[in-house]
Amino acid sequence: MLYSGIAWGEAGFEVHVVDARGETAVPPATFAQARTPELIEHLRGLPQTPVVVVESTNGVLDGRLMAAGIEVHRADPAVLPARPRFGSVPALDLARTGLANLAALTRLERARGTQTGLEDVLAAGYAASTEAVNRVTAQGRWFAHGDRDRPEVALTFDDGPQPPYTDQVLDVLERYGVPATFFCVGTYAKAYPETLARMVEQGHTLGNHTWSHPFLPELTRSQLAEQVERTGDAIAEATGTKTTLFRPPYGSRSPEVVGWLGEMDLTTVLWDVAPDDWQMPGTDFISGTVLDEARAGSIVLLHDSGGDRSQTVASLSDMIEGLLARDFRFVVVDDLLTTD
Repeated sequence: MLYSGIAWGEAGFEVHVVDARGETAVPPATFAQARTPELIEHLRGLPQTPVVVVESTNGVLDGRLMAAGIEVHRADPAVLPARPRFGSVPALDLARTGLANLAALTRLERARGTQTGLEDVLAAGYAASTEAVNRVTAQGRWFAHGDRDRPEVALTFDDGPQPPYTDQVLDVLERYGVPATFFCVGTYAKAYPETLARMVEQGHTLGNHTWSHPFLPELTRSQLAEQVERTGDAIAEATGTKTTLFRPPYGSRSPEVVGWLGEMDLTTVLWDVAPDDWQMPGTDFISGTVLDEARAGSIVLLHDSGGDRSQTVASLSDMIEGLLARDFRFVVVDDLLTTD
């Protein structure tokens, strides 16, 4: 049995593979963010496809790995060395943790993603944060929808950019003249600046979705700040524009996280319509859910990265045409949140 740890940092991903004795099985390899397909082929090309171990701050790879048929496990902080301020623990530590104690890790499920097994923790965080959320909502810094009296809808896309799906989404939006808001992860914003530039040229808005799609309650304030600031810098470098829109991965939060986000002068944007397109439930299900649940002021959560997003792309035409037939106007989040 082979075990591979995948670590992340500003420059991309580090891959280390060990054998059943904990010894390095193949030379360690590094892959820039744009070489993620090569990383996957590197693992699949080994004599035996390894069990992959990632940590809870790495939410950008698991969907793509599992779509390629690779078994992925999440190692949580309790079984790992302390993380640095930015980046993950070394890949070798992750690989050897999988070898030594795979049963203590969480095997990820494609239909549940990196949050596999954390659903109750997420729900508890939502409940515990109600008072903190109410405070920032009253300050106009936290939204799940816009004005219910205005027939407007905002389409939003998370986790990108990722070829080829982001460009395919942009093609459909361009064909219909529909603006959208893209909440980008920094690691891929850095890799594909030309795609971000195209978004701005087409009239779309960009938001910050952290650097590596982590589970926020496990971060310190300084770790969260690094995730946000570096992603903001990558977006600004690619587009020449600064964003203060922020979407927490999974909507994850705690009272402390909500307070920290408020101190960072960010406007947190959630959603009220989510067809769970990342689970690949079928094109008709995705478009049908949006058409059934969209109301005036709705913010629709979709994904242009994180795995196979062909169903999302295929659902867009029916979704857009159906909402236009109901006399909805499409707006970017900034416009949706603007009060007259």
